[in-house]
Amino acid sequence: MTDIVGKSAKMQFIHKMIRDIADSRATILITGENGTGKELVARAIHHQSRRRDKPFIVAHCGSYAQSLVASELFGHERGSFTGAIYRKIGRFEKAHKGTLFLDEIGGLSHEIQVMLLRVLEERCFERVGGERTIQVDMRILAATNKNLAKEVAAGRFREDLYYRLNVINIFIPPLRERKEDIPLLVEHFLRKYSRIENKNIHRISNRAMDLLTNYNWPGNIRELENTVARAVILTKGEMIHEDILSLDVQGESFGKGTSLMDHERQLIWSTLQECHWNKHEVARRLGIHRATLYSKIKRYGLSPKADMRVEKH
Repeated sequence: MTDIVGKSAKMQFIHKMIRDIADSRATILITGENGTGKELVARAIHHQSRRRDKPFIVAHCGSYAQSLVASELFGHERGSFTGAIYRKIGRFEKAHKGTLFLDEIGGLSHEIQVMLLRVLEERCFERVGGERTIQVDMRILAATNKNLAKEVAAGRFREDLYYRLNVINIFIPPLRERKEDIPLLVEHFLRKYSRIENKNIHRISNRAMDLLTNYNWPGNIRELENTVARAVILTKGEMIHEDILSLDVQGESFGKGTSLMDHERQLIWSTLQECHWNKHEVARRLGIHRATLYSKIKRYGLSPKADMRVEKH
């Protein structure tokens, strides 16, 4: 059993791949858009492997400050740099005998890429500021929303590291390409958030389900989950109706002929409003780096007083 919800042909293929590769020692690269569930797939691989009783360690590479990436991954010795007041055990060391999941691996610097390549080839490293070589036994799973082949061609990602990571590739399709799974996902999130909010909501109207099924979900499963969670919170009775869904899903903001940029702008703006302009939380919900969020806010001219009915770019 896994937490991956979906019975479409594409998801059945992924379930089969997970079963087939779970016990392999090969490094696996999981690709797909933000919000498609790459970490869930990584956890499913781990829990179906012989390492299931050992640690599953996650390293969200894109969320670390560049100056601290090496310390987070490899650890450091006391006094190795300013502020290093104690020895720190890194993610590689914590994952010994288990599985290490490297998320957002496409954003690593060339320096860290070289260090990671050595770990993949030799299964050893030194802590920052340390001299003792540490041997590790672990399974490495990596994920990215970037096209690493294009990153290699552009000189931003090492070709040798790409081939080391891409021994087996699992592509997670966007939600718009497996819409038959949306009703199952809605039911799953409805049960989850009804339990969390201590509510007795068991149903969703046909019209509301049609709206959810016909929407393109640029934020994928993460956006669908947030939409259902919000609907559960706002619903007073035992059934979710279409009028409780956000304007985005109802199509009142996303009319025919609008561009993908308009969709993205509206999604970012509505999430900023929901999070009261807490940019750290917005970036987490949308699955993007904070630097990317700041860039898009500037690009789309967003502000707390922006009028989305008239401002279009």
